[in-house]
Amino acid sequence: MSNELLEDLKWRGLLYQQTDEEGLADVLENEKISLYCGVDPTADSMHIGHIVPLLTLRRFQMHGHRPILLVGGATGMIGDPSGRNEERQLQTTDQIDRNVEGIKVQMQQIFDFQTENGAKMVNNRDWIGAMSVIEFLRDYGKLISVNYMLAKDSVASRLETGISFTEFSYTLIQAIDFNHLYDNYNCRVQIGGSDQWGNITSGLEVIRKTHEEETKAFGITIPLVTKADGTKFGKSAGGSVWLDAKKTSPYEFYQFWINTSDADVVKYLKIFTFISREDIESLESSVENEAHLRKAQKVLAEEMTKLIHGESALEDALRITKALFSGDLKALSASEMKAAFKDVPSIEMEREPKSIVDLIVEAGISSSKRQAREDVTNGAISVNGEKVTDLEYVIDEKDRLEDAFSIIRRGKKKYHMVQFKA
Repeated sequence: MSNELLEDLKWRGLLYQQTDEEGLADVLENEKISLYCGVDPTADSMHIGHIVPLLTLRRFQMHGHRPILLVGGATGMIGDPSGRNEERQLQTTDQIDRNVEGIKVQMQQIFDFQTENGAKMVNNRDWIGAMSVIEFLRDYGKLISVNYMLAKDSVASRLETGISFTEFSYTLIQAIDFNHLYDNYNCRVQIGGSDQWGNITSGLEVIRKTHEEETKAFGITIPLVTKADGTKFGKSAGGSVWLDAKKTSPYEFYQFWINTSDADVVKYLKIFTFISREDIESLESSVENEAHLRKAQKVLAEEMTKLIHGESALEDALRITKALFSGDLKALSASEMKAAFKDVPSIEMEREPKSIVDLIVEAGISSSKRQAREDVTNGAISVNGEKVTDLEYVIDEKDRLEDAFSIIRRGKKKYHMVQFKA
C-alpha cells in the first residue's frame, strides 16, 4: 500500500529529493509512522505556495500514517534564511501568537484530526522557548560544526551579502525540532519544500548524533511549483492568493484556479487535488481534445475551493460566477459584488446626486457626452445590474450599495466600480 503511495507521489511530481528512498519504502511497507511538516508563522494566513508539502502530508494520512503539524512559534521568531537574500523583519511575540492561531484554523480545514491516525498539532516554542542559551550551546551547538553549516545553501548563498548569527543558527534550531519529535512522537520523516533540504538533513544529523541505536529517520523534499511560462506560481493580479477568506475571498480563490492555463492545469490537478489518476488522465484527454470546455479547470477550481473554504463557500463562488457571466447582478448581495469587482477599474467621486450621463463621462466609462447619451439610449449601461435607458436618470443614495459604491456596466463585459467619498 505504501509503495503504491510513493509511486503515486512520483506520478504526481511530488518527490524531489529523498535521503534514503529504499529505506523509506521499506519502512512504509511494514509500519504506520508519524511524519511532520513545519510552517513558520510569518503571517496570520498561509498562501497557496505553502500548502504543497501539507497536502503531501495529507496523502500520507490517507494511507494510514499520522501527520504532525508543527507551527513554528519559536523558529518564526528567528527567521529562516532559506531562499532569501536579506534578513527577515523580526516580529513581536504578540504578532507571532496571532499568526499561529490563524494558521491553526487553516490546518484544521485540510487535515483529519478525529480518526485513529488523526493529525497532531504542535508549537516548537513549547520546547525551544524553555531552553536556556547554555543548554542550546552545550547540548546541540557541539553536535554540528560551523563548516557543516557553512556548506548549507541557505547559509552559503548569504555569505557575500551577510547573515546574522540569529539566522545562521536557524538550521540547528529546526534540527532540534526533528530530534524532539523523533524522541517524543516517534516521528520518522520530515517533509518540506526543496529549499528545506539543508534544514532537514541537519535534523537527521542531530538525530544520528544523539542516539546510540541505529536510527531510521528520513527526509523528503517537494519540487518548487512553477508555471509553464516560467513565472512565479501563486500570485494573482491582487498579489498572493491567501487561504484566509478575508484576504482572498472564496470567489477570488475560485477565479484564480479556474483561470489556470491549459499548459498548467493537469500538473496542478496532480499536485493539489486528491482526485484519482484515472480521473486526471480523463481530464488530460479533455484538455487535449476539447480544451474550449475547460473541464479540467472547473474541476481544479471546485476541488480547491471546497477543500480550503468548504462546500457552502464553493456554492457562493459558483453563484457569483454565474451571475457575472449572465450579467444578472441582482442575484448578488452588496458584499458579494464588492468581492467580485475588487479588481475592476475603480474611481472615487463625491457623494452628490449626478445624472447618469455626467457620471459615466466623469468616471471615464463613456468617452464623451454624445457617446454617453448614445450608450444610455441604446441600453448599454447598467447600474448594479439594472439597465438604465432614461437620459434623465439620477445616481444618488438609492444606487449606493452599502452607502459606498455602485457597479456600472457598459456593454456585456466592461465593469467599473464608482466609490463615493465618505
